[in-house]
Amino acid sequence: MSALKKTVLMVTAAALLPVLTAAPASADGRAPAEDSAVQPKPPAVMSTVGGDRLGRAGTQVNLGPGAPVLPKELSARSWIVADAETGAVLASHNSHWRLAPASTLKMLFADTLLPRFPKEQTHLVTQDELADVGEGSSTVGVKENLTYSVHDLWLGVFLRSGNDAVHVLSAMNDGVDKTVQDMQAHAEELQALDTHVVTPDGYDAEGQVSSAYDLTLIARSGLQKKDFREYCSTARAQFPGEQKPGKERETFEIQNTNRLLTGDVGISPYPGIAGVKNGNTTHAGATFTGVAERNGKVLLVTVMNPSSNENHAVYHEAARLLDWGFAASGKVAPVGELVPPKSAEAAAGTSHGTGSSPKPAAHGQAAQASEDRQGESSGFGMALAVTGGVLVALAAGVFLVNRRWPLRRH
Repeated sequence: MSALKKTVLMVTAAALLPVLTAAPASADGRAPAEDSAVQPKPPAVMSTVGGDRLGRAGTQVNLGPGAPVLPKELSARSWIVADAETGAVLASHNSHWRLAPASTLKMLFADTLLPRFPKEQTHLVTQDELADVGEGSSTVGVKENLTYSVHDLWLGVFLRSGNDAVHVLSAMNDGVDKTVQDMQAHAEELQALDTHVVTPDGYDAEGQVSSAYDLTLIARSGLQKKDFREYCSTARAQFPGEQKPGKERETFEIQNTNRLLTGDVGISPYPGIAGVKNGNTTHAGATFTGVAERNGKVLLVTVMNPSSNENHAVYHEAARLLDWGFAASGKVAPVGELVPPKSAEAAAGTSHGTGSSPKPAAHGQAAQASEDRQGESSGFGMALAVTGGVLVALAAGVFLVNRRWPLRRH
């Protein structure tokens, strides 16, 4: 090798050495994660609906005396923990990052359409109604030329995340396009402004996004409805099968795909869980919104797209956040709030949507507006619990979800 070549190699090696050795280990002792080059970063500017802190990238939390630190084993791109009744956001991480929602979008579908059809109404399914179900979709087994009740179809939506059931209910609502428009309008009424609906079932589609914040708002709205609470907390049910001439129609058992509700290999049902909805697609990864009760406290959590290789990562991370939330309740200052729907906010004369200081609230007025919208009787809460996947009314008030939108008290 010539002297010139040796000199070039030595200079090149000397120049590369700082590049190869300068990067420090990460806080947990690992080399700089290749994830940082692969995983996308949250946008620098995000929505501030619910408070300015919620528009910031990264983890937002105000730990008070005695408050536990957040779990270390969290890999989700976005998550949020909130009090289901007061709306206080206890902690969040990129909560307004607009990401693909997968089947958690079915919560918005249900919250929009549930009041429109009596559960005993029946419908004969046609071939056209099932024609546009996306390839590889999760289905419950709805068949053309068979009749199903609305109750059956909602069981298929909530338990098996059945896109076939979604498309049939959409057809009953004058079609997929109309249903998408209705869902978008309802999202805007809820102030779920990160959400853009393209498909009613959450099937991957260009431009279809939501956020951990929005999905939590949507779940909280859905939980105001008795039927929504019943369906999302049902672990197992019988679903109609074939109809053979002269014989009673066959049924088969379906199980809820929410593994914090039913359990699975490597994961146990979460104590106090009462729903809500999970999802998983190639583009969205795993997504999950859950509600759980402990000692009279009800928390909502949403987790979107964990990067961990842990089996059932989305459920484990949701469970860790719920555990933290129950332990931290009363020991942390909220970093934001879940805003009420526009109609309730307008009736109360409040201004929550941009994170600005709210005006004095006419609380009773807002409650009445919410009741009128929901079509339900008055009352600050309903005692509910989940036993063996069946919703049971309790006198003691185990699972409380305010049917009146809880606004700030001044």
